[in-house]
Amino acid sequence: MIEARRLHILRAVADHRTVTAAAAALYLTPSAVSQQLAALEQETGHRLVDRSARGARLTPAGEILLSHANAVLAQLERAEAELAAYGSGEAGTVTVAAFATGIGLVVAPAIADLAAVAPGIRVRVRDAEGDESLLMVLDRQVDVAVAVEYRGAPGEDDDRLTRVPLYAEPFDVVLPPGHSLGSVDRVALGALAKDAWIGQSAGNPCHDVTVLACEYAGFAPRFEHVSDDFRAVVALAGAGAGAALVPRSALRGMDLTDVAVRPVDGVAPTRRVFAAVRRGAEDHPLIAPVLTALRAAAVPGPGPGPGPGEL
Repeated sequence: MIEARRLHILRAVADHRTVTAAAAALYLTPSAVSQQLAALEQETGHRLVDRSARGARLTPAGEILLSHANAVLAQLERAEAELAAYGSGEAGTVTVAAFATGIGLVVAPAIADLAAVAPGIRVRVRDAEGDESLLMVLDRQVDVAVAVEYRGAPGEDDDRLTRVPLYAEPFDVVLPPGHSLGSVDRVALGALAKDAWIGQSAGNPCHDVTVLACEYAGFAPRFEHVSDDFRAVVALAGAGAGAALVPRSALRGMDLTDVAVRPVDGVAPTRRVFAAVRRGAEDHPLIAPVLTALRAAAVPGPGPGPGPGEL
């Protein structure tokens, strides 16, 4: 009989691409992961993982088993949810991973709402970028991820996760002081093709948004500075270091005295934010109220864009 725990390890290896990374995510040793994979191969009678200096890759037999593993693990999540509901499930802890702006915009208000309507639910928060938080959910490090769309993100049809849309917000252009476009109502990104840019590190979903938006405008941005902290990005722009695209909600409450903030002319690049849980866990009596509170906190989303001299 195939053990569910070994199916979970197989999925972690497929997600993380190396035995070492999968072991770290599961808080196991690499040798323990290797032993469990070997036992799983013995149980199934098939070689499931090919290993090389470049990492670990599932064999065709491994891919077949993984497709069934996702369904089995989702059904186990549903079983846990029903058992928790049977036992009332009125009190417990839910761990939420979210990026910094998402914490301020939806997670913190959701916690405040839950204190009134579900005082038995304790929410613990972990700061994590959108691409990190989804793997944390799959590895059972957290229960809920507040994440953003990015290239390579699991789609809505991914059978490992259930996604709940929260909000979408545009990116605005942040210009250094004295920039020639600082007085216009809206900025065409193509007009910034020769400018120095301030961006986020590769792998950060906002980096992908900036690169794709500039590609659509006909150029590749020349990143002179990199920071994942939007306050640092605005400070660099204010020092004349370059232009940047920043999600609108991240600009709320900042000192924007030294920069010009303008909407993008035409179709603005957009950050789409969603909550995600392991498939089958969405009806858990502890998790379902958290998802409801996150949805309520996300409506209405960030408001209309700034005009000249406004934010």
